[in-house]
Amino acid sequence: MTGLVIEDTGTHWSGFGEAMILGLIQVGGFGIMTLASLLGLLVARRLRMRLQLSAQAETKTMGVGDVRRVVLGVLRISVLVELVVAVLLTWRFADGYGYGWGRATYLGVFHAVSAFNNAGFGLFPDSLMRFTTDPLICLPISAAVIIGGLGFPVLFELRRELRTPRRWSLHTKITVGMTVMLLGAGWVAISAAEWANPDTMGPLSLGGKLLAGFVAAVMPRTAGFNSLDVGQMNDVTLLIHNVLMFIGGGTAGGIKVTTFALLGFVMLAEIRGEPSVHALGRRLPAGVQRQALTIALLGVAAVASSTLALLALTPLKLDQVLFEVTSAFGTVGLSTGITADVGTAGHVILSVLMFIGRLGPIASVTALALRERTRRYERPEERPIVG
Repeated sequence: MTGLVIEDTGTHWSGFGEAMILGLIQVGGFGIMTLASLLGLLVARRLRMRLQLSAQAETKTMGVGDVRRVVLGVLRISVLVELVVAVLLTWRFADGYGYGWGRATYLGVFHAVSAFNNAGFGLFPDSLMRFTTDPLICLPISAAVIIGGLGFPVLFELRRELRTPRRWSLHTKITVGMTVMLLGAGWVAISAAEWANPDTMGPLSLGGKLLAGFVAAVMPRTAGFNSLDVGQMNDVTLLIHNVLMFIGGGTAGGIKVTTFALLGFVMLAEIRGEPSVHALGRRLPAGVQRQALTIALLGVAAVASSTLALLALTPLKLDQVLFEVTSAFGTVGLSTGITADVGTAGHVILSVLMFIGRLGPIASVTALALRERTRRYERPEERPIVG
């Protein structure tokens, strides 16, 4: 589910190897998304009703106990989105680029599955760079990435309540709202930073620049496709990418948009001097605030320690290493081109970081929620000096 590769997928592997990669992307994406949803149900069973209604809204979107409905729902959404995107891509590859229908279908299916499952593996050596100004290729892939990154609990609820946003759960409101905000902010920031760069957006037309900027804002959230040469981006753009990759998506890698938003609400309440934290008309329990802070700090620790390790093991520069590490933790797959140069030890570190980034936040939040218990006593209070 992370597109960092040592060898080019489309030229190094045989047809059987590519089919195996495609199958692993599909099984991995379906399995992890289903696992995340079922863990949400497990948490809902264990938490008190008060917390079910106000805390992990992800579980509220699906109800409690209907495991079969969750699995079938995940399967239906996956097949529908991948089928629609595959048809659009197949038609474009065949009609616009002269591929035979068999090859066009294979390319369409592979990239649709890779995009929806946020894997970022492509069959072209330059990823999507040859299609930088083609909206009929870039936009369907971007749409699949965004939909897959929202997460199935959100998609379930949007399917039921799409026309009544006032009835959306807090989790869905935060996920959709933050996704739109980060995509918009990333689009503007990346486009502004790369607008005159002669090695990326500089030679493109106005429409090409806007399209390339949008794709560049979508991919750091979840998937490692790129329509611009990442290795030629300036330092400002790389830093913007690092921020977006670390935050992640709804159920993609990174700390997740909900965690980022909850920390923002906590900071806002503290700045205002309010005794409790409120978000979009709901009060956030102290346990949820602590979980968000824990996930964020664990993510910072994972990225910082891995960056230090790779800097010690390789002669590479800080900006390259930090980008690679953040991409692995965020299960993104974008790279400045150093993946094959970090050595065996570096590959092990990146692989472990991918596992941590993909399963760590899900497992950590579930464990923290299930361990929640009432303390029967409190120690005397004392305030240390902060800051």
